[in-house]
Order: sequence, then structure tokens, then C-alpha cells
Amino acid sequence: MPGKFLTGDERRAAARADASPSTSHTNRASANTLRLWSIVHRWTSLVCTAFMLLLCLTGLPLVFGHELDILTGDAIEAPALGASQANARAGYDAVLRAALAEHPGHVPQYMIWEPDDPLLPVVVTAPRADTPPDDTLSTTVDARTAQPLGMPPGKGSLKFVLLKLHVDMFAGLFGKLFLGAMGVVFLAAIVSGVVVYLPFWRKVGLGRVRLKKRRRVVWLDWHNAIGMLTLVWALLVGATGSINTLADLMLEAWRNDQLAQMVAPYRDTPPVVVRASVDDAVKTAQRVAPEMIPSFVAFPGTRFASPHHYAVWMRGDGILTTRIMRPVLVDASTGALTESRELPWYLKVLLGSQPLHFGDFGGMPLKIFWAAFDVLTIVVLGSGLYLWVTRRNPREGKGRASGGGP
Repeated sequence: MPGKFLTGDERRAAARADASPSTSHTNRASANTLRLWSIVHRWTSLVCTAFMLLLCLTGLPLVFGHELDILTGDAIEAPALGASQANARAGYDAVLRAALAEHPGHVPQYMIWEPDDPLLPVVVTAPRADTPPDDTLSTTVDARTAQPLGMPPGKGSLKFVLLKLHVDMFAGLFGKLFLGAMGVVFLAAIVSGVVVYLPFWRKVGLGRVRLKKRRRVVWLDWHNAIGMLTLVWALLVGATGSINTLADLMLEAWRNDQLAQMVAPYRDTPPVVVRASVDDAVKTAQRVAPEMIPSFVAFPGTRFASPHHYAVWMRGDGILTTRIMRPVLVDASTGALTESRELPWYLKVLLGSQPLHFGDFGGMPLKIFWAAFDVLTIVVLGSGLYLWVTRRNPREGKGRASGGGP
């Protein structure tokens, strides 16, 4: 190995001689690629930051939705009953009659059993079966006694405002799709940020914060370190959130495909005048899916059913199977089974993504975990905005030589 015996000056000269044009070209290409990723990270971050901050700030209290209801005085709790009534269950028809009595002139749209409150079914009613969701009324009924207990938080409540801002910004389907697009941009910002950070990770160390540097460098290090800490969570919540914004389109696709096929024999049938018992419809569904329990009943004429059918949506009974659903169509005039099919793959993906987005399947510990990472993501977004506002003009010097960032 002759190079071993070269002097210092000779070794440096040899190194320069060995630096071939191809190596120089590769280095320039790598620098250009990194510069391109940096531009992608900067502009995708700027485009989505305001909307991601909105989603994080509104999503944080919604993680503790039940606790928020208690704080605002809107929570409805099942009353304590004597031993003789504690295990009793009223019929579904009795629950329906109790809710309709609270709102004369209304028709039923849905009867819903929340996994966390099986004793408190919620009956959604409206002037018409096709009334939009924002114009409906809900009544919580005691499943043991069929006594109405009140109305869950509705329009004007803090929870309603937070939910609407988080879901569609009060802009309907356009708002949902827009937020979904911002979610995709957010994912691009995360991926490009990781690519930009990798060279500085090798140079500075993963998660290292250089506290003795000037303020902007410290904030840059915090931005990078917390960004890496929240990486998987942010990718998960961002991706599942974007999927959920497509729920209306997916439901419409299911209605036009599978539901249309199942109800095709009823196309020329006159509207149902006398409906079969809700109890009978649920029993029919339970015979079809005995290992599942009712999630909600969609009444004839609603988006989740047909004009001639109850749609009893059954769900799994375990923590990990709560979002696994199967619709059972029951003839609304006879209570007999019409058909039941497994949901298409895209609705399975949608339902499977929801607990991963909401973090509502592990009780209070998981809620706290979700809230903590929500706060950390707010810090990442806020620090990225700070770094943009305090950026230096490139002509004034290479101020970014000490670390990666936007």
C-alpha cells in the first residue's frame, strides 16, 4: 500500500488527484437532491401548517369527549336503579316510542348504541327520513326503563363547534375533502422533513439539542428532535384522518353498488305504510350474525338503509372488533331477512382506520398518550412556523449550515 508512506502534503495531493469527475458529479447530484427535498418540506409545511394547527387544537379536547361533556354539564349518565331493574332491558320499540314522544311530528332515522354506553341508546329523529344530519335531533333513552333522559349536546354546544371545525370547518363535503388534501400535504411534509434531517442526524446525532447555540439553532434542534419522536404517530393520525375525509364518498359508492344490488327487487314496490317491529328486525339480524351485537339501526329512507328496509348494522363485541361491521337488510313491512353482505374493502379500510385516528380503544391511558402526542405535534408545527418567520436571507450568509430544517 504505497499511500501508507506518503507525507501529509503528498497524501492530500493524492486525495485531490483521486477525486474523479464522477465523484464530484455524484456529490453535486446529492446536494441538488437534498436542496429539492428541502424546498418540498418548506412549502408543504407552509401550505398545511395553519390547518394542521386547527385540527390539533380542536382534536385535543375531542380526545376527551366524554370528560368534556361532564365539564360543560352536557353529560347524560344512566341513573342508579334498584336490583330488580338493574338488569332489565326494555324493548327496542319501547325505546323508539319514548324518543318519538319527545319530538311530535318527527320520524326515526337511527337508533345507536355506543360501545362505551350500551345502557344509553341514542335515537336520532327528524321531520323527514332524508333530513341532513345537522338538522336532526337526538334523544338519549334509558335502555332498562325506556325513559328519556335528555338530548346530547347539539348545535351551539362547545363540542358541536369543535367537531364541525375538526371534520369539515362548517363547509360540508368540500371542507372534508379540503382537509383530506391538507392531510396528504402534511404527510409529504413529514416524509420530506425526515429526508432533510438525515444528513444532520449523522452529523449532530439523533435527537440532540445544542442548547449552547443561538436561539434559532436551539429551536431547529427541538423541531427536529420532537418531529422524530412524533414521526410514527403523526404519520398514523395524518393518514387515517385523510382516509376518514372520504367517508361520504365511500358510503355513496356502497349505496350505488352493493346496496342498489340488494334492494333491486324492491325497485317498483310501493312505499312501506305499516312497519314491522324494530325488535323483530334486530332479532332477524342477530340470527344472521349471532357472534355480533347491534351497533345501530338505520330506518327506512335514510342514507344507510333503503326506502323499504331496516338496515341493522351489527358489530364485533371485542375491543379490537368494535369497528368490524356487517349490514343486515330486513324487510320493513314483514321483518324478514332480505340480504346481508360483507362490506367492500374500502369501507373495511375506513372503519379500521377510525380507532387508529381517534385513539378511543384503550381507555384513559391511551387518551392521555394521544393527547400528549397531539401537544407535541403542535410544538413541531409552531416551531416550524417560528423557523420560517425568523429565517435568514441566503445572501446574508449560510445560516443553515449548523442544522437541517425548513
